[in-house]
Amino acid sequence: MSACLRKLPIRTAYNLSVVTPRRLNCVHTIRTPSCQGAAHRRCRRLLLNARVCVSTSLRVPVRWKSSSDDKDISSIIQPIPVKPCADPDGINVGEELTGTLKKGDLLKLLNQFYRRPEIKRLAAENGLDDKLFHQAYVNFRRYCMESDRLPVDLHVVLSDILQEAGHVDDIFPYFVRHARVMFPHLDCMDDLRKISDLRHPANWYPEARAFQRKIIYHSGPTNSGKTYHALERFLSAKSGVYCGPLRLLANEVFNKSNTAGTPCDLVTGEERQYVNPENEPSGHVACTVEMTSVTTPYEVAVIDEIQMMRDKQRGWAWTRALLGVCAYEVHVCGEGSCIDLVKELALVTGDEFEVRKYKRLTPLKVLNEAIGSFDRIKPGDCIVCFGKNDIYHVSRQLERRGVEVAVIYGTLPPGTKIAQAQKFNDPDNTCKVLVATDAIGMGLNLNIKRIVFYSVVKPTINEKGEKEIDVIPPSTALQIGGRAGRYGTKHEEGEVTTFKSNDLPLMRKLLSTPIDPVEQAGIHPTAEQIELFAYHLPKATLSNLIDIFVTLSELDNEKYFMCHIDDFKFLADMIEHVPLQLRVRYVFCCAPIMRKQPFICTMFLKYARQCSRGEPVTLDWLCRQLGWPFTPPQVINDLVHLENVFDVLDLYMWLSYRFIDLFPDVNHVRDMQTELDELIQVGVYNITRLLRNSETAISTGTLDSEDDFEVRRRSQKAEQTHDDDFDDTDDVAEVKSRKHSLSAEFKNARRSQAMGGSKVSSGGHRLADQLVKQGLLTRDMLERLRDELTEEGNEKGQGTGGNNKNPGYIRRK
Repeated sequence: MSACLRKLPIRTAYNLSVVTPRRLNCVHTIRTPSCQGAAHRRCRRLLLNARVCVSTSLRVPVRWKSSSDDKDISSIIQPIPVKPCADPDGINVGEELTGTLKKGDLLKLLNQFYRRPEIKRLAAENGLDDKLFHQAYVNFRRYCMESDRLPVDLHVVLSDILQEAGHVDDIFPYFVRHARVMFPHLDCMDDLRKISDLRHPANWYPEARAFQRKIIYHSGPTNSGKTYHALERFLSAKSGVYCGPLRLLANEVFNKSNTAGTPCDLVTGEERQYVNPENEPSGHVACTVEMTSVTTPYEVAVIDEIQMMRDKQRGWAWTRALLGVCAYEVHVCGEGSCIDLVKELALVTGDEFEVRKYKRLTPLKVLNEAIGSFDRIKPGDCIVCFGKNDIYHVSRQLERRGVEVAVIYGTLPPGTKIAQAQKFNDPDNTCKVLVATDAIGMGLNLNIKRIVFYSVVKPTINEKGEKEIDVIPPSTALQIGGRAGRYGTKHEEGEVTTFKSNDLPLMRKLLSTPIDPVEQAGIHPTAEQIELFAYHLPKATLSNLIDIFVTLSELDNEKYFMCHIDDFKFLADMIEHVPLQLRVRYVFCCAPIMRKQPFICTMFLKYARQCSRGEPVTLDWLCRQLGWPFTPPQVINDLVHLENVFDVLDLYMWLSYRFIDLFPDVNHVRDMQTELDELIQVGVYNITRLLRNSETAISTGTLDSEDDFEVRRRSQKAEQTHDDDFDDTDDVAEVKSRKHSLSAEFKNARRSQAMGGSKVSSGGHRLADQLVKQGLLTRDMLERLRDELTEEGNEKGQGTGGNNKNPGYIRRK
C-alpha cells in the first residue's frame, strides 16, 4: 500500500462512504490532480472499493416526532462550541487526496447551503429549530473556514461539490454531526423526556405503596386542637414520625414526647439528638418535613400544616411526605382548604381516607375600631409588621412611651425567638407587648389577647424578580389573626384589629373571605433525576440541567406544579466554577440560605472551595473567616451581622450532616451558636438602644455589602493580635488551647459589656460613601461638610462645658 494510505488513520478511512439525504448509499467520487501520480490513484481506488458503511455519527438521524405542544427549549440550551482543528503534525490527508480548498469558494458554498429551504426543513425534522440551526451553522462555518485540517471525509465532500462532482445538500450529514456535538440533547431527547416525566410522582415511593395506609385529615382553624389530637395518637403508637414545618415545632414535639415518657429523637437539617446514649434510633422521631424518611416504616405519621403543599418554594417537601411516608396511619393537620386535594391523592395511592373536623376552642372577635395611636397599645397586644423597618419603627415608638416590648422576626435564631416568647408569656415579667412579623404564624405558643396588624400589605418578589407590594392573602390573615386568644390562658377570647383606620374594612373582608381550595401540590426534581440528565448531557452546567429538566418535564397539571427553583439556580451559578462532583454540587445547592445576604453567600462559596480541595472546614479556619469572637452589638448593623453569622454557623451544621469528614468540629460550632445566640438576645433586648446608636452613627438599614464585613473583621483582628500567629500547622495541643481561649475571650468580652466598657463600633461613613459613588457629592464637598460638622460639634461642646465626646465624623487622612 502506498505511503499516502499508510499515513491515513484507519478510523478516518471508514468515513469515506457517505450517506446523503439526496442520494442514499452514494459513494463520492474523489478527484485528485493528475500530477499526483499513480500511487495516489491506487490509494483512491483502495479507499473507494472498501465501500465501508457510514459511521454512526453520519447516519441519517431519526426524525423527531414533533407536535404542536412540544416545548421550545432552544432558549435555554447552551451550545458547546466546536473549536477549529489545529494541525500539530502537518499531515493533511484530505488535502493530499483532493487538493487545497479555496476559502473564498468554500465560504460561498456554505452560505448557499445555509440559504436552502430544504436544508432548514431537514434540520427542523432533526430537532434544530431556526435558532439552533443558526447557531449550529455559524459555528460550523467557522470550523470549516478556520481549521488547519478538516476531517478527511468532510474535506473530500467539500472538494467534490466545489468541483461539481457533488450536490450542496451532501454537506447536511456532516452539518448534523457537528450540530450534535454542539447540542448533545439531539441524540437523547426521548430519554430526557422519559426522565423528566413527572406525571406520576406517587410511583417514586415503592416502599410506601407496599403499605395499606389510612390517611386521617384533621381539619380546623388555628387554636382548634387538631394537632393536639393527632399528637395524642402519635404518643400512644409503638413507633411514629412527626413532620413539622419549623425546627421550633419539631423541637417542641421532641420535648413533649420525652416528657410524656415516649422516647423520641430529633432530626432537623442542622441537628440530630438521640435519646439513646449510644445514638441508636428510637421508635419515635420529630423532624422537619424536608428530613422525613420515605424508607423507614412507622405505625403513625403526623404531617403538620399540610396546606403548605401549595407553597411555591417548599411545597415539594409536604407532597413528598404525604406520598412517600411509610406508615399505616398518616395523620395530616391543616386548613380545610386542602381536603379535596389530599382526598384526590389518596385515591391515586389507593389509601383509605377519613376527615375529622374541629372548631375553634376560643372565640375570636374583630373589633369595630382601629388602634390609631401607639398611646392606645395595651398589655397582651401583639403588633404584626411585614418588614424589619416597621419592626424597628414600632419598637422605637413604644420605647419612647415607656412600653417594654418583646421582638420576634424570621431571621432571629430559634433560641432568641423562644427567649422573647417566654419573656412575653411570663406573667411576672414587665414586658407585656409583642412586636413581631408573620413569623409568629406557626411554631410559637404565645399568650396574645389582641392582634394588631400594623399593615395589611406585604412586599413580595414576583416571577420576574421584581419587588411588589401586595395585600396579604386571607389564609395569612386568618393564620396570624387566629393567634389571638389561646385556650387555657387568661386571654381565651381573642381580638383582631388594625393600626390604621383605613385598613380595618379590608381586614374584615380578609378574615371573612373563604380560603381558596388548594388545587395543586408542589413537586421538585430529585438528585437522581438530575444525575440521569447529567449522564446524557455531561458538559451542561447544573443550572442549565435544571432549566432543561423543568422545560421538558411533563406534569399532571390538575394535581401538581413545579416549585420555584430560583434559589437553587442562584447557588448553582455561584459555585459553577468550583470543581465539585455533581451529587456534591446538588447537595450544596439545596442548602437553606438567604441569597439576599452577601456575607452568607460569600461564606457559602468559601465552604464549597474548601470542599473542592478536600480540606476540612475546621474551627480555627472558621474563626479566622468570621473574625471570632464578637462583642455585643452596638448598632442595628451589628445585630444584623450577628444574625448572618449565626446563619453561617447553621449552614456549617447543615453541611456537617451531609459531609461528615469535611465539617468535623460540630460540637464546637454548636457551642459557638449558643454563645452567639446569647449575644443576639442581648441585642434584641436592647434593640431600641441600638436604634438610637444607629441614628447617631448614620448607620440605619441593613448590612448589604461584603466590604462592610471585611472592614469590621479586619478591625477586630487588629485588636486581637494573638490570633494572627495561629495557622493550620499548629499541633493538637495548641488547637485545644485555642478552642478554650476563644470561649474565655468571649465571656470576658461579655462581662466587659455588662460593665459598660465595650467600645462603640465605628462605621458611619456608608451613607456618605454612597452619595459620593452616586455622584451627588464630590470628595472635596464631603471633606468640607465634615469640617463644618466638626466645627459645629466643637462649638456645641464648648457651649455645654467643652465636654463633647460625640465622635461625629472621623476625617480620613
